[in-house]
Amino acid sequence: MRRNFVGKIVCLASALALSAGVVSAEKVLKLGTVGFIGMPIGDAIDQALIPTLEEVSGGQLKIEPHYRRSLCSEQTCGEQANQGLLSLWTSSTANFGNFGTALAIFDLPYIFKSIEDADRISTEWLAEKQCQIAAEEAGHVCLTVYSSGGFRQLANANGPVQVPSDMAGLKWRVTKSPIEYTLVKNWGAVPVPYDWAQLYQGLQTGVVSGQYVATPWQHVAKLHEVAPYFTEIGGSWSGNQLSIDKRQYDALTDQEREWLHTAAQAFGQKVQELDRAWVEAGEAAIKETVKDWYVPNEDQLMLWRAGAIDAWLNAKGTYDPETARRVLEEQGMTGFIAQLEEAGAF
Repeated sequence: MRRNFVGKIVCLASALALSAGVVSAEKVLKLGTVGFIGMPIGDAIDQALIPTLEEVSGGQLKIEPHYRRSLCSEQTCGEQANQGLLSLWTSSTANFGNFGTALAIFDLPYIFKSIEDADRISTEWLAEKQCQIAAEEAGHVCLTVYSSGGFRQLANANGPVQVPSDMAGLKWRVTKSPIEYTLVKNWGAVPVPYDWAQLYQGLQTGVVSGQYVATPWQHVAKLHEVAPYFTEIGGSWSGNQLSIDKRQYDALTDQEREWLHTAAQAFGQKVQELDRAWVEAGEAAIKETVKDWYVPNEDQLMLWRAGAIDAWLNAKGTYDPETARRVLEEQGMTGFIAQLEEAGAF
């Protein structure tokens, strides 16, 4: 009897030890993001990134998400990742610029012709190429690049805008982005830095006449109610990225890295799908009520693109000219390439 009892104790101890070993082997990667459930970034984290990583790793590698700036804003999330306070983080490609210029090419105005082109080229080769550079330069391993809201579009309260000269003298709300400031100024308007939270009221009262914001965000904020004249010029793509601190990435095993890249790929595909649907829904809702939605012809678009030349010149040195040329060539944008060459941007 005693032998049987001792045997049972040994078996129980072995089982507990094995269980403890499994628990200690589990790794949790803390993720900080401004995204939240109900918008494409948050939904893709919840529906693709987290479950895919748990599935492919058999529960050995998990993600602990912190949404809605509960831990950090975009820039501070990257800083906290460097400090080891979290592992994964998301941000706009513009805010990634606080750590290096590897993703600056995604922010060049008119680098992409359409959402479809941006998604295709980023997925096929551009994101991988630039993320490899980012890993060496920025201290962060960029896992995927994706859209959050598609392209910015012009909207104003005054009247139809078809070409840049129609914006002459109008007060146009801008963010702190030097690129946006340059674009609006070159198009003839007066750039006015203005807080996002006050923008609806500012357009309603005439403090500013127009704005340049991605269409789904315009719909969410109901800006089309007070700025009902739209111009579909595209230009500035709303690029975002998902990264992990490089030192923490290097500390993962080869198998764990493979799991993480598989999950990041699933996330990228899901967020691309959700974001495109979000853009389409926002634009469809806006078009039902606005007074004008104008789509410039190719000759008019050349005028809009001309206003972007200075932004490219100001950004010179932050992007590889041959990489940028390849992106434009793959979209057949020979006219814009000629404009950039003449100005000395390449």
